[in-house]
Formats: sequence, C-alpha cells, structure tokens
Amino acid sequence: MKFFLCVMGMVMIVEGLPYFAFPQKMRQMVAVILGLDNATLRRFGFFLMLSGLGVVYLAMGGF
Repeated sequence: MKFFLCVMGMVMIVEGLPYFAFPQKMRQMVAVILGLDNATLRRFGFFLMLSGLGVVYLAMGGF
C-alpha cells in the first residue's frame, strides 16, 4: 500500500506540473481537447495506457 501511495503521489506531481508551469498553454490545450470527438479521445487514452504499461514493463526489467 505504501508503494501504491508513493506512485499515486508521483502521478499527481507529474500531472500538476504543466498546470503550474504553463497555465495559459494548459488552458489552450484543454480547449483543444474539448473540441475532440469521443472516438479520438478513446484512442488517445488507449495509446497512453499502452505506453504506461510499456514503461512499467521496462522499468521492472522485462526485456
């Protein structure tokens, strides 16, 4: 559980950093995202999940 909470904390840091560092650019990005259709957002989300799975796999020494 301690490891899980550490990972969640790191995710929150990484997710919040662009909003802190570049608030105006993030507003523009959110506006672009709002204009995308559901199918495009799903494909993007699926790609991100696969990429994250790949990073975890490589980080755990699996190759």
